[in-house]
Amino acid sequence: MKLFAAIALALLAVSCVRQTRAVRAPAARPTATAVARPTVWDHQIQNAIDAGDGDYQLRALREKVAADPAAIPARLALAQAYSGRGYHDVALEICRLAAERFPESGEVRLALTRTLRDTGRRAEAIQGMEAFLKARPPTGPEYLSWLGILRDESGLWPLGEPAHRQALELAPASDSLHNNLGYNLLMQAKPAEAAAEFREALKLNPHSETARHNLALALAGQGSAAEAVAAWQAVTDPATAHSNLAAVLIEKGNFPEARQELQVALGYNKSHIAALKNLELVSRLDGRPAAFKLKPAESRWTRMKAGFRGLFVGPLKDSQPDAAKTASARAAGEEK
Repeated sequence: MKLFAAIALALLAVSCVRQTRAVRAPAARPTATAVARPTVWDHQIQNAIDAGDGDYQLRALREKVAADPAAIPARLALAQAYSGRGYHDVALEICRLAAERFPESGEVRLALTRTLRDTGRRAEAIQGMEAFLKARPPTGPEYLSWLGILRDESGLWPLGEPAHRQALELAPASDSLHNNLGYNLLMQAKPAEAAAEFREALKLNPHSETARHNLALALAGQGSAAEAVAAWQAVTDPATAHSNLAAVLIEKGNFPEARQELQVALGYNKSHIAALKNLELVSRLDGRPAAFKLKPAESRWTRMKAGFRGLFVGPLKDSQPDAAKTASARAAGEEK
């Protein structure tokens, strides 16, 4: 860590102007000695320096950090700028240094947590956030929410649930927190509880497409197919809604009903990509053909031709019933 810290500090202090070196007389040729090769990290640092020297925003941020080392926003902005340019390892070291220098800063902890997540270091992010929350009570729901999200993304669904619930205790009117808890419950195979959270999220934010989609998933998991399709159709087209339900049914192993939903979906749109892929998947699973005999819808021109025929061709055969048929019809009417 000390080596990385020295490198990162050197990075922050780089001048924005390249210095030219004075020409010297050639020195005596040294004897052959082992020379350490630059590491990948050395190349990363050098590339970041080279990029920053020609980037006005990076130069300005580095100058701010150099002028005021205690300026947390400038450090975090510099880390974000490097991350945005693809230098995620450099951004991570800047955040780590900031966390070491300002261990009480929640802003720094959140930035470090996000950067660790972006670089695939979720376990380290979880440990750091757990230690941070153990040392001090959370001042806002975002710390607990991030802890829940990281645990969820690591497949630790039962451990993620209490973090989401604690976050909601601090901000019960947050639709996103209700949605996060609902998704956690859905992944724990608790569709009824999940649906309740998604409905609460929609009460707080009726325009949340994410919550409505997740509600449809929860309803499908409960077996409420019609309600699930209705929820999906509120945010998408009918073909997609039925294809989504088919995907849930395929996952549950209910291939016959999945095929029925796919037939409905392809009836709406025979070229629907997702429905065709789902049909191909279910055919591999149940061994049946990946095709349907879709009944073409009667066109408006067909209906018009039938109308013209009635007007100009005249009455059809048997259009005037005989006396026996008339009497039978009358008798049936009297019985009713």
